[in-house]
Amino acid sequence: MAITAALVKQLRDSTGAGMMDAKKALTENNGDMEAAVDWLRTKGLAKAAKKSGRTAAEGLVAVAVSGNKGVAVEVNSETDFVAKNADFQKMVSGIAQVALTVDDVEALKAADMDGKSVEQTVTDAVAIIGENMGVRRMAALEADQVVTYVHNAATTDMGNIGVLVGLKGNNEAFGRQVAMHIAATNPAALNEGSLDPAVVEKEKQVQMDIARESGKPEQVIEKMIVGRMKKYMSEVTLVNQAFVINPDQTVAEAAAEAGVEIIGYVRLEKGEGIEVVEEDFAAEVAKMNQ
Repeated sequence: MAITAALVKQLRDSTGAGMMDAKKALTENNGDMEAAVDWLRTKGLAKAAKKSGRTAAEGLVAVAVSGNKGVAVEVNSETDFVAKNADFQKMVSGIAQVALTVDDVEALKAADMDGKSVEQTVTDAVAIIGENMGVRRMAALEADQVVTYVHNAATTDMGNIGVLVGLKGNNEAFGRQVAMHIAATNPAALNEGSLDPAVVEKEKQVQMDIARESGKPEQVIEKMIVGRMKKYMSEVTLVNQAFVINPDQTVAEAAAEAGVEIIGYVRLEKGEGIEVVEEDFAAEVAKMNQ
């Protein structure tokens, strides 16, 4: 029997399985829909798909470095309990190592991990553990030296926040201090040139509107805006922030004193930007029994 796109879509809609899994299930069972559903259930893929509608905002961010390249990877789960699971942590660690060999998250999902794709490895884990999981983000950084830091570490090189700092030159101790600073302050960009010009212009306009409310002349307002934008940059750009280790210095000044230049950074925080729908206790219990 010909395996049509419509047939694959029907199986996907009824089971929630991935397109390639649905096609393979139909191929293996000569287009028999019921047999294909059973095949997916046997492989644990239909079960995994059922879980995929649940919000996965917990999990871990893992960091890894090889040579002059560092990566940070976010792998989500539904509960913090699973994030503490040794098998989950081992899987996340393995994914971070694979990430060192690719450039983006889509390539990471497709990359080989012990004979299976990373995405398939996660899908298999969903079927075993019974929670929705997913590789959400990865970021890479290359420099003379890449230093890592993990905040609220669950185990080695993974926790709630993962930071990479890229240095021109070498000073691991200073790099770690900067990474801790980034974890705490969450700067919007490395420097003014790295900020979205639209964001800068919007902030400038807001500050001008605020200044005009004071009724001061335009020439006075223009001078006020220069100072206010300088203050804004000192708050949102890493190199212009007051260094948490020594607030009398900017981060850039501290870097120069340490004999290095900060050329980039990455900060990933688990669940960042994921909207979590609050449920009452009864709903939580009901969900556990699904």
